[in-house]
Amino acid sequence: MADTRTAVQRRRIMQSVGTKNTGPELAVRKALTELGYRYRLHRKDLPGSPDIAFIGRRKAIFVHGCFWHGHECQKGKAPKSRLDYWGPKLAANVERDKRKAQELCDLGWSVLTVWQCELSDFAGVRERLINFLGKPPRECKTSRA
Repeated sequence: MADTRTAVQRRRIMQSVGTKNTGPELAVRKALTELGYRYRLHRKDLPGSPDIAFIGRRKAIFVHGCFWHGHECQKGKAPKSRLDYWGPKLAANVERDKRKAQELCDLGWSVLTVWQCELSDFAGVRERLINFLGKPPRECKTSRA
């Protein structure tokens, strides 16, 4: 199947894809904030620079786009054109993700991956986050006299 875009259009589209602060990542961060968790973002001192890190809990969350990280869902299907390029590229992404998650585990960290397609069941994602991180912190209520 031929690409419906010119090479210049396709290049511009691919260059516009961000790696940080993506829509799925922002949705997960919003849920964590609403639940009262405190976290750090994109820690370069940790293998794979997890999207979200809980330093004291030694837990890391990766929020993966289904296409770029080779998820086996409808959104994760590889393109039908340029298989010689996309096949190895997406396979390398999957292998890198596994390797970085294992490196974190070897350092004593727990790792959770949240997939883009899972965000359609937001309540389920919130439940997974709570199960992974433990009971959310209690809200601190203060009053002034």
